[in-house]
Amino acid sequence: MTLKSLSVINYKNIAQAELELSPGINCFIGENGEGKTNILDAVFFLSMCKSLTTSQDSLVVRHGEPFMTLQGHYEREDGSAEEVCCGLKPGQKKTFSRGKKAYKRLADHIGLIPVVVVSPTDSQLIGGGSEERRRFMDLVISQCSPPYLEALVSYNKALQQRNALLRQEDEPDPELLFLWEEAMGKQGELIYQARRQYIDSLLEPFQSYYARISQGKEQVGLTYVSHCQRGPLAEVIRRDRLKDRAVGYTLHGTHRDELEMTLAGFPIKREGSQGQNKTFLIALKLAQFDFLAHTASRTTPILLLDDVFDKLDASRVEQIVRLVSGDGFGQIFLTDTNREHLSRILSRVGEEHRLFHVSQGEFSL
Repeated sequence: MTLKSLSVINYKNIAQAELELSPGINCFIGENGEGKTNILDAVFFLSMCKSLTTSQDSLVVRHGEPFMTLQGHYEREDGSAEEVCCGLKPGQKKTFSRGKKAYKRLADHIGLIPVVVVSPTDSQLIGGGSEERRRFMDLVISQCSPPYLEALVSYNKALQQRNALLRQEDEPDPELLFLWEEAMGKQGELIYQARRQYIDSLLEPFQSYYARISQGKEQVGLTYVSHCQRGPLAEVIRRDRLKDRAVGYTLHGTHRDELEMTLAGFPIKREGSQGQNKTFLIALKLAQFDFLAHTASRTTPILLLDDVFDKLDASRVEQIVRLVSGDGFGQIFLTDTNREHLSRILSRVGEEHRLFHVSQGEFSL
């Protein structure tokens, strides 16, 4: 999938922008805080129906303005066109349409335009809690499996209901607890199987990308750990009902799953340098790209690279640009603060590109 043109009105600090885009690499150059990340976030919003940087939709509307709109014109690999529009007014429900026809459910849009993003916030995948790593898995699998997204929604509903029963002052109805535990077990095992298959398929390309970027200097690994590995999930949850009642929430389930990340056999959170961590994350996202390209809607994802070159040496930067400009990758959006540095690398790679200068939310070639 290629984004041919993008129209933006009142998105964060961007008052208005009309961009004609390259099918290859689109570079956005400028100082921090000028709007480079915001344009990538707008592309992400059109794909995922939400911002990458905030969970509050109202915060994407430019200060003092009554609405925001995004419009993207896309082209599929077969040459057919897609148009996606989004509108949002603070305090009202956002609207999405495809080809002038509004979606009844936003979930129906997820996966149409697969997207992979690499950004500074990815550092939380290594340094943050396990919920960050679960979100990493959920974001990708949801783009290629509507049943997974439905299972995730159903599981979280059952979890909330069980937790509400555990917290009430009176002794909870054991039959109601049983019903919610059964629902969590059924949906949780679907979630577990999808996550396990995803990580299994991710491991080999992830290790290959890491070796290419680092030029074979280190060995990395991923291990998925889940309570589902202890037996039927409903039974695992039910075993600790008394303990759950004491603490007031559910201690076991797929909402506690972990993705262990290692460097040379040790936790990268403890062992990795800044450069190694960044290489790890970029390789992980490129492997994610491969996964989506062969699943999802069978279309090449859009790749968003936000400030990925910081804390990387020149050889690793060039290896990354060569990788993503090669066969198998499609349209790329990237940001950087150093125009000369990026222009020098792009000239050596020779990939078709368009370079935009960004200043105070305005874009120029």
